Amino acid sequence: MGKDLATLGFAPEARVTYRQKVRRCLDAFAQMLHRGLFDDSDGMTGLEIELNLIDEHARPAMRNAEVLAELDDPCFQTELGRFNLELNAPPRSIAGRGLGDYEHDLLDSLRRATARTDCGIVMIGMLPTLSPDDLVLENLSANERYRLLNDEMAGARGEQFDLDIRGVERLRSASASIVPEAACTSVQFHLQVPPDRFHSYWNASQAIAGIQVAIGANSPYLHGRRLWAETRIALFQQATDTRPEELRAQGVRPRVWFGERWITSVTDLFDENVRFFAPLLPILEDEDPIEVLRAGGVPRLGELRLHNGTVYRWNRPVYDVMDGRPHLRVENRVLPSGPTVADLLANAAFYFGLVRRLAEDERPIWSRLPFAAALDNFHAGAIGGIEATAYWPGRGEIPVAELVRSVLLPLAYEGLDRYGVEPMTRDRLLGIIDERCRLRCNGASWQTGAVRSAERRGLSRSAALHEMLLRYSELHRTNEPVHTWPTD
Repeated sequence: MGKDLATLGFAPEARVTYRQKVRRCLDAFAQMLHRGLFDDSDGMTGLEIELNLIDEHARPAMRNAEVLAELDDPCFQTELGRFNLELNAPPRSIAGRGLGDYEHDLLDSLRRATARTDCGIVMIGMLPTLSPDDLVLENLSANERYRLLNDEMAGARGEQFDLDIRGVERLRSASASIVPEAACTSVQFHLQVPPDRFHSYWNASQAIAGIQVAIGANSPYLHGRRLWAETRIALFQQATDTRPEELRAQGVRPRVWFGERWITSVTDLFDENVRFFAPLLPILEDEDPIEVLRAGGVPRLGELRLHNGTVYRWNRPVYDVMDGRPHLRVENRVLPSGPTVADLLANAAFYFGLVRRLAEDERPIWSRLPFAAALDNFHAGAIGGIEATAYWPGRGEIPVAELVRSVLLPLAYEGLDRYGVEPMTRDRLLGIIDERCRLRCNGASWQTGAVRSAERRGLSRSAALHEMLLRYSELHRTNEPVHTWPTD
């Protein structure tokens, strides 16, 4: 996706050739698995954090190219909208003080970035001050890959992208482009896992996705409407849905996809990608992966990776090569950005610890939790946030906050211990999750509480949202967890 795509055009036969090349990549991938060529170590992690730029009035600032030039820091990259940035933390093990080192480095990067620009940099799931006029094609980032992706997705759709989100209030809108997706700013957790245990970690990640979203929700407002606690989930699904109505009726899978079954191997996911999803960007590389293998090398599998990157699973498989060794990662994509670095790392500690403990359970959670129930939990968590109820084996329907405190947090502690996380770091970060659940206060509930307070003082919804975002921006720089923030 990083190459210059400005002059590319795709003939129909290019898609056929590309599909054949992806299948050849799959054959090479299967051979590599069979021959045990993958790095089988675990515990290496990575973080990607999407950010928003705002001006002094809490409006989105369409200045990411200018800000990146000012920062001159390779850790910061463009994202889809001109008001977005992405911060990539160098990968590391979470053993010892790894999670604490992440926190220190992220805070340092954000402080340096804030000092070098007059834009506000905010970690939030969705800017509550965005308007439909902000989410137009002119505000797509000045990078040809985004324009090409937009053109291909809009062409596949063949009509406007419709939005109809029904939450506490209702929002109906339409767009001729995918730019509304830029409103969704998230954090991605990467976890390297051994190939023979990939299915266990992916299944465990799917099983807890709804719980993660519920306790980490931070996106309750869009275009002035209060919608879901984590509206980003609904918006991302609808703003990138390339299926016209007829294909939806036929059961064609959406590109933003939770999935429909537990898996037994990572190849299940790559096989589904080929069977269910047409190529969006059929860009061919010169590499012949089978010939590279025969020569004793490690193939890049460029076509397989690019195609995988255009299927937006909430838990995505990742193939990568580091220091000449191929490895596999689970990319956990369910959570919004923010509210603070401390909250973000608490969410990471909960995910990394819990998913390891569940993946290594002698009686796997996915053998007791129907896949349909995991999907229902995901939607319930996104809609209701920290007040949501979920189904859990042995507990039935249970409030998410109670489930986390009584069942899942002890498992997360055990999982972090298995990684060798320093007890002081473990206790501090998981303690944030515990307090968040005890007080029923996360980013979404703080935002809605602050807006209600402003409206009771007579402010309009628009004025209340601007006031709330300015306060949010100030408080999130303190790095004090959101459950400690005052709403009045």
